[in-house]
Amino acid sequence: MGVPWRTSPEEAAGKRDAYQKYLDCVRAAGGEAVELSLGMGREKLTEVARQLDAFVLPGSPADVDPQWYHAPRHAQSADADAPREQTDFTLYDHAFAERKPLLAICYGVQSLNVWLGGTLVQDIASDLDTDIKHEWDRKSGEPEPHHKIRIEPETELGRLAGARELSVNSSHHQAIQRWGRGLRIGAQSPDAVIEAVELASPGHWVMGVQWHPERAPEDELTKALFGALIGAAKKALV
Repeated sequence: MGVPWRTSPEEAAGKRDAYQKYLDCVRAAGGEAVELSLGMGREKLTEVARQLDAFVLPGSPADVDPQWYHAPRHAQSADADAPREQTDFTLYDHAFAERKPLLAICYGVQSLNVWLGGTLVQDIASDLDTDIKHEWDRKSGEPEPHHKIRIEPETELGRLAGARELSVNSSHHQAIQRWGRGLRIGAQSPDAVIEAVELASPGHWVMGVQWHPERAPEDELTKALFGALIGAAKKALV
């Protein structure tokens, strides 16, 4: 199961604390985590991806370049990470062509949505009228915020969660605005921010969540998400 590095600066510096959490969740669910460098280039990455059964697209402090969805850059938008964008888009090209399962988390679900032709809210705090704290200021010393999400019935996420409402951690300042081709909403926060999407295509398991399940490895939904990803990969091999 391929897991690209979160950012090119983190990979260059060998800073892997946050990245390691994704690998650990894959392994805890019974999968083999394969690290994917952001410096491979499209041809080499596609060659490596052919040997992999599924993918986890992690979070990142970067923001997807708004040029990809034809929007001007917001003053609060973080710098883009071109190697990460190229890696994500290459993996999406391969995974969708070969119908391989993937789980996209935070930045990952945003890049997935953009690749599918969707758009993003570039800064929730400035662009939306909400009292919910979505972004985590790590420098403040305060714990990571949590808020409720409402899960849509008759969805894969609803089946995995076994509930209509849950509390999740929150560490993002951007979110899906118009969802991309083939996606359906899996969950929203009470202020209508989209918190999860999934591919409405039978036989191709694709899930994107805005929160960080890898930071709560003992949470039942975290186990269910990574377990379902691995289960879908095994099913695709039959």
